[in-house]
Amino acid sequence: MSLTSSAFYHLGDMPDPTTGKKEINLPAVQQTIDMLIMLREKTKGNLTDDEKKLLEQLIYELQVKYVAKSKE
Repeated sequence: MSLTSSAFYHLGDMPDPTTGKKEINLPAVQQTIDMLIMLREKTKGNLTDDEKKLLEQLIYELQVKYVAKSKE
């Protein structure tokens, strides 16, 4: 499972493939966001424009969803 797929799973956006239940684990989502931010910093200047844009979009989308779920 990719980092972002794992984060969306922990946000409750994707059901567990085994149980079919959706679960929320915000600490796991925050950890994934932190890892993606670290990757962005460590790969700065080494990504294509498309890769950089994709990484920025994923971080932004996860942060927005994280904030929304934390307010529920």
